[in-house]
Amino acid sequence: LEGVTDIFVTIPTQEIHLPLLEEAGICLRLRREDLLHPVVSGNKYRKLKYNLEEALKQGYDTLLTFGGAYSNHIPATACAASEKGLRSIGFIRGEELTDSWKDNPTLRYASEMGMQLEFMSRAAYRKKKEKAFLQHLEDRYGRFYLIPEGGTNQLGIWGCQEILQPGDEAYDIIACAVGTGGTLAGISRSVREKQKVFGFPALKGDFLKKDLEGLIPQDNWTLICDFHFGGYGKVTGELIDFINNFKAGTGIPLDPVYTGKMMFGLLKMAEEERFEKGTKILAIHTGGLQGITGMNGFLRKKNLPLLTV
Repeated sequence: LEGVTDIFVTIPTQEIHLPLLEEAGICLRLRREDLLHPVVSGNKYRKLKYNLEEALKQGYDTLLTFGGAYSNHIPATACAASEKGLRSIGFIRGEELTDSWKDNPTLRYASEMGMQLEFMSRAAYRKKKEKAFLQHLEDRYGRFYLIPEGGTNQLGIWGCQEILQPGDEAYDIIACAVGTGGTLAGISRSVREKQKVFGFPALKGDFLKKDLEGLIPQDNWTLICDFHFGGYGKVTGELIDFINNFKAGTGIPLDPVYTGKMMFGLLKMAEEERFEKGTKILAIHTGGLQGITGMNGFLRKKNLPLLTV
């Protein structure tokens, strides 16, 4: 996990060639941040970069973080900690997973990387930012470097500011998926004056806008809230078909939680002529492909089509 700024020029940006885009007169390119690292890919790489540097600088030997059962952040943190010789502890939302987590490929991988998994009720999980609760964890587990859920803090945002490359000022719109908002915040700080940032939330509800207004002082961003497919981690047959067809047509795999929904939204908006002809769009592939195996296990139980691996 060496400095991304030394290798950013090697990250490919692929133009998406589809009849729909040609008819709409739209140029759409995808920044393949998913290729940064086999596990710590996309925005997880960016968010962990400076947090790892700070943890090592301050002499911490333990990382502690939070996440859901299928969170990409959990295995990324476990892998990064392992590579740096650090201990890691992951608090996972949902005490019902205590006896079944080994059936979850995401959590199983994190454990294999040495992460100590602790399962919490949703009520307890909501206290994850409270000082008294964090002090209780330190009393129990010892001194640790805290990385918040999704890796979104000021250091994580700083890392996400490095996603854009020289020459990206040629785009009119930068698009990214939104979870905790760190990636959107970093990009909004690094775009040029006339550029706009479109964020595609993976979560259902309008609470996110208020949260992000406190995180992102710039007024150059807009949330596109029409393509969450029911909420975080929720998928439909339509989304699965889209992701599989997209891969067949472009050779690019998408994850079903974040980037798949963003790309579906962008192409739907192009189809509905919501962009002016000649618009140039750069979409950010934020990784998360490790979660496909776990999602397929869920889809298999629901007798739904599987994602192409």
